Amino acid sequence: MSEEKPRRTPGQEITPDRIKRWGPRWSRRVGQLLAHGVWSTTITGAENVPPTGRVLLAANHTGIIDGPLLHGCIPRGSHFIIKEEAFYGWTGVLMRNAGQIPVDRGTGRAALQTALALLNEDRVVAVFPEGTRGRGDVSSAKAGIAWLAVRAKAPVLPVAILGTRTQGQKRSHIPGFRAKLHVVFGTPFQAVPEDAATGRAAVQAAAERVQAEMSKHVEEAIALTGVDLPEGGQ
Repeated sequence: MSEEKPRRTPGQEITPDRIKRWGPRWSRRVGQLLAHGVWSTTITGAENVPPTGRVLLAANHTGIIDGPLLHGCIPRGSHFIIKEEAFYGWTGVLMRNAGQIPVDRGTGRAALQTALALLNEDRVVAVFPEGTRGRGDVSSAKAGIAWLAVRAKAPVLPVAILGTRTQGQKRSHIPGFRAKLHVVFGTPFQAVPEDAATGRAAVQAAAERVQAEMSKHVEEAIALTGVDLPEGGQ
């Protein structure tokens, strides 16, 4: 007999008090081991990450390892918004104890409110605005990051992750041992003026700015590293 899933999903149950603030202390070390021990990762622009204060990291997303890789490359502890499917079973135990945020991709409201609370504590929250693994060119962005940028008045810092999936590789591809990867941090920007309203128009304007700035940053990172994005993939 198959195990019955809980009626309430991790994404629906999430509240700020459930997030383990100490989680990134150990999980970031694991990410560092992966980035530099398992793979050969070049980090560029880490000095652009403010050492204190709230920061909203926005990264492109092409490969299955993008999350743990970036987690280890950020020079501060961070909380990622991650699909709730990763919070079942043994991976769920790791994710919860790492201080990560499950999101119900149907609504996402609980995850956004939780992320907002963490930003208001002057923490780092990382988001993949594309919503899922794809080509990684950020041709579109979900509204969630724009809502967070407006409500938290947090600077958005674009990040380009390159090399985790290349031409012809499936979206589930895991790079081989000592594969050369790149994480390029851009320059923080305000998605909307600090005195902007927090209504729907402000969120729409922020979404457009985030998408444009991220696409520009990814293009610049490709030119800098010489590593291109994959074309499609399964």
